[in-house]
Amino acid sequence: MRITAAVAREPHAAFTLEELELGPPGPHEIVVENVAAGICHTDVVVRDQWFPVPQPIVLGHEGAGLVVEVGAEVTRVAPGDPVVMSMLGCGSCTYCRTGPPGYCVSHYDLNFGGCRPDGSTALSKGDESIHGHFFSQSSFATHSIATEYNVVKIRDDVPLELMGPLACGVQTGAGAVINSLGVRPGTSIAVFGTGAVGLSAIMAAKVAGCTTIIGVDIVADRLQLAESLGATHTIDATTADPVEEILSITSNGASYSLDTSAVPAVARQAVECLALLGTCGLIGVPPAGTELTVDFHTVLFGRFVRGIVGGDAIAQQFIPTLIELWRQGRFPFDRLIRQYDLADINTAVADGESGATVKPVLVMPR
Repeated sequence: MRITAAVAREPHAAFTLEELELGPPGPHEIVVENVAAGICHTDVVVRDQWFPVPQPIVLGHEGAGLVVEVGAEVTRVAPGDPVVMSMLGCGSCTYCRTGPPGYCVSHYDLNFGGCRPDGSTALSKGDESIHGHFFSQSSFATHSIATEYNVVKIRDDVPLELMGPLACGVQTGAGAVINSLGVRPGTSIAVFGTGAVGLSAIMAAKVAGCTTIIGVDIVADRLQLAESLGATHTIDATTADPVEEILSITSNGASYSLDTSAVPAVARQAVECLALLGTCGLIGVPPAGTELTVDFHTVLFGRFVRGIVGGDAIAQQFIPTLIELWRQGRFPFDRLIRQYDLADINTAVADGESGATVKPVLVMPR
């Protein structure tokens, strides 16, 4: 099948729009005609080789579209089904059997390896093999090969143009609050970074019944948006000390905090603003080798710090829940989205990196 895809060929270089060949699906694979795909910070840092992912490669891991072909042994979806594509787990390790696939022992190989588990790739350009299967989808393309295990069949009366970000960024922020931290009604939370992940966390905190929701950022427009989406307080970190402000707002510290920035100094503030027995979740992705330093006594007296992958979500359960909350008007994640044509991917990436757009979403030519 001939497809159009955005290819990352070199670190820090522009994506190039190219015509590629997509091979047939394997026994448990499916072909998805993509309608749209969100751009996540992870896509950009992988292009820039913060992780050693092979190039050239087609990235994209927040795809939504329609199933158009299924492998011989597929039973979970059928042609015509609308789906959102999320991450893949092996399905057999302890973590896959008892919890969300984000902690699968094969997570890196399955989602960042640039190929199928057997080392093959479905993408090519003439005699050149192109790496793909990024998060088992590589959705910066008109069509993707996914598996029946990493897609989520969704209701057919919602706009697929909006649904892609549920696969990662939105799911991660909301899941961190609802699943990972288990935020309780009447408690307080401080969210450091009000991009797509942080704003999703703020919306989820409102759904969960937090009565004090604090957004911290350095961009005034983002803080205003945070207030409109449920933040009860906002802090501009360029003019105030976030830790002092949070301690003042909450009297003795926040019950929960989230760092979405992956900046060590900011993550430290997210830990230091906690009340005793409070929990800080770390979500952002820094370059490999980045170290986090905190005062030993900050955590000695019962504060918790934990990393969070994918919002601890089982996508097949959690994404339909988020869609229903959105349909009820309680989780308006569509307000984060700005759409771009696939051909404008480099503009979309630049707008996302500069903060001009909260959540860029690529719409595929059809």
